[in-house]
Formats: sequence, C-alpha cells, structure tokens
Amino acid sequence: MTPAMKAAAGRFVSRAAHMLEHHPKQVTLAVAALLLGAGSIAVASIEDPADSLPPARQVVEDVVPASLTAQSEALGAFSYNLYRSDTMRGSDTVESLFSRLGVTDAAAAAYLRTDPTFRTRVLGRGGQMVTAEASDKHALVKLTARWASDDANFQRLVVERNAQGQFTTRVETAPLVPNVRLGSGTIYSNLFAAVDESRIPDGVAIQMAEIFSGAIDFHRGLRKGDRFSVVYETLDADGEPLRTGKVLSTEFTNAGKQVNAVWFQEPGKKGAYFDFAGKSLERMFLASPMEFSRVTSGFAMRFHPILNQWRAHKGVDYGAPTGTAVRAVGDGVVEFAGWQNGYGNVVIVDHGKGAVTLYGHLSRVNVKRGEKVARSQNIGNVGATGWATGPHLHFEFRENGIHKDPLTVVRNSPTVELTAQARPKFEESVRNVRLVLDAASTSHLASR
Repeated sequence: MTPAMKAAAGRFVSRAAHMLEHHPKQVTLAVAALLLGAGSIAVASIEDPADSLPPARQVVEDVVPASLTAQSEALGAFSYNLYRSDTMRGSDTVESLFSRLGVTDAAAAAYLRTDPTFRTRVLGRGGQMVTAEASDKHALVKLTARWASDDANFQRLVVERNAQGQFTTRVETAPLVPNVRLGSGTIYSNLFAAVDESRIPDGVAIQMAEIFSGAIDFHRGLRKGDRFSVVYETLDADGEPLRTGKVLSTEFTNAGKQVNAVWFQEPGKKGAYFDFAGKSLERMFLASPMEFSRVTSGFAMRFHPILNQWRAHKGVDYGAPTGTAVRAVGDGVVEFAGWQNGYGNVVIVDHGKGAVTLYGHLSRVNVKRGEKVARSQNIGNVGATGWATGPHLHFEFRENGIHKDPLTVVRNSPTVELTAQARPKFEESVRNVRLVLDAASTSHLASR
C-alpha cells in the first residue's frame, strides 16, 4: 500500500471513529440496514486520493500581540453591579445583614441605622425578603425589602442612592402574582432537609406530610433514597415566591411503595385530595391538631407525673415548644374557651352529631365561646398551663360524652367521595398531572 493510500485509510478510520463516538445510534442502524439488505459485502478498491487533492500552500502571517497596557486600561474602566438576596432574621443588625449581602458601605449603614421607616418595617422583623444592589466596590446602590401586606398585595421598601450620593427611602404597594412551581427531591436524612436541598418551601413539606399522613410515617418510616415530586402554588413578589400556596399534586415513593395525590374540587363542593384512582385521602377530621408534631403520651394507662399514680390517659399529648400553633381538627362551634382546672387554658369545640374535641394546657386562646371555626383554623398556642410539667398539647376526642382514642377516630372518620358526574373531569386532571410530575422527577434525576 502506498503512503498516500495509508494516509487516506487513516483519515477514513478517524472519521468512522468520530461518527461512532458522536452518532452511535445512526451508525448502528446504518450497519444493521446494510447487513439486513445485502447477502454479502463487497470490498471496493481504494483509489489514490492524491490526484484529487488541491495543491498545498504555505501561508505566513505576522501576529501582533495586543497592548497589555490598553487591555489593562479597558478592564479598569469597566464597571458592574452585584446583586444578592437573603432573608431578614429577627436578630439581624444592619452590619450582619450587609455581611450576608456582600455590602461594605459605612455611609449606607449609618443611614439605615437612623432611618425610621427601615427600623420600624424591616429591622428586627424576621422572614422578609431583602435584595441588595451593590457596585463593584461593594458600595450600596439600592436595597429592597418585600413583605406581604394582605392576601392579594405586598409592600416594597426601597432605599436608593441618588446621583449626588444621598439616600432616599420610599414604600410601594404592588399585587402578588400567583404562580405554579414544581420540584422534586430525594430523602437522605429527613423531609425538611430534602426540601431545603431542592429549594422547596417548608410549607410544601408540611402539606405533603399532612396529605400522606395516613400512608407514610414521616417521623420513623422514611428511608434513605425515598423520592418525591410536587407541584404547588406560590404568590410571587417581583418574580420571587413570597407566600406558599396549596400543593396541587404530589407523588412520593417510600420504601419502594408509591403514593400519589391530586387536589380536585367539584362545583359547589369543598376541594379535597384524592389518589390517582379517585380514592379520597382526606377525612372529616385532621390527623393531628398540630403540623408535624410528635406524640409523647398516647390513649392508655399511664403513671401521672403530678398525681404520682396510675390513671387512664383519656387523650393524646403532643410535645411541642411553647407558642406552637394549635388548629381545630374539624369544622365546629367553640363550646368553651378559657381556664378549666387541670386543663389550664382550654378550648372545647363541638363538631355536631355528638363529636367534641378538647385542646388543653394552652399558653394562649385565640377564639371565643360561640365562635364558628373551620378545619385547620388556629384556635390557640401550645403552653404549660394547668397541671402540666412542661409545654405540650393535651388533646381529647369525645363521642356522645365517651372518650375515644383520637387517632382511631380520625382513621375511621368519613371521607369525601367523587360523584359519577365529576369522574371524567377528574381523570382528565390526573392525566395532565402525571405529565407534570414526570417532568419534575426527570429533571431532578438529570440534575444529579
């Protein structure tokens, strides 16, 4: 074989390798078609390609390096602004906030420390979203803080440096913009760590725990490698989520078992969560009077810590810090709200048809006797009033005056059922939901 033939063959092999590396499917299909379409393979002779190649030419050009001085001057003249956002903490000072936002500006810090609007509306109020625009020298150009003023609007405080280097403050009102977001994650330790890693709000995690409370034990039943996908609503301020809305659909794989849920509302009825087969996941009563709480004493005989004797415990105790919100487990009317012997501050709610719930040892009562309350409504806060050795909620459920195990009552309470007329619309919703959840799950796996 002549040198020219060897060179041509080398180029052919190189191109074939390149095709195989970058287009394996096409090459495989082409070879398969060739094998299937021909009984034999003919070997063609390779002509000397040197005859068809253009003559070689040598081109020489002078390369003049650009002036380093000119480059340095151009870079020195270039300026840019930096943007960074964070959440205001209740313990923040102006200095600690600036440190997290990457701002170094003594004049701006002095202004904010004395500005009455910033001090009363932002400083010391945790949870507000703060964005800083700073120069490339880390001097403050503009600082914006946002917080919800009501269910439909938010307020925006803007501190801005003018052309003369002086600061001004103004407060604006703008509408919250509803949005739909999706996310997914994998469990490595607990649910809250997983949503934090996926940048999903904690409020979404709480809702998922509530939705699947009858199928998954989120305290002890989670496994490393469990996965979830979720579609949820947000109310956005300047393109950033300021409030978490309702979970619209979610899917959770726990210990190899998959559970799913979708929010669906029939005309003229309350909305509820159903699995994709149409079975209701919601019952008349909530599984717990607190979000994501732990049971410290169940419905059974126990040694009373104050009376020092064995007595029947006619309710369930939930351990939680003082001030934790307590919610009504179902719709009803407040039968009693106030102080009652060993219960301390207590709320009693009549749910009708002989069903009554009691919430004891509260640090604060947020309802009045005769007031109508809705399922999930805040009625008080955890405390240690009455006969209590520490902060916790004592919760009782009575049916026609007889104490019942609240956990058993909740599991056996009636569910919301779909009507035959709503079934086609529900199934259409499920088909759409599956596509979105699959997209959320696929994007999460691809990003890992």
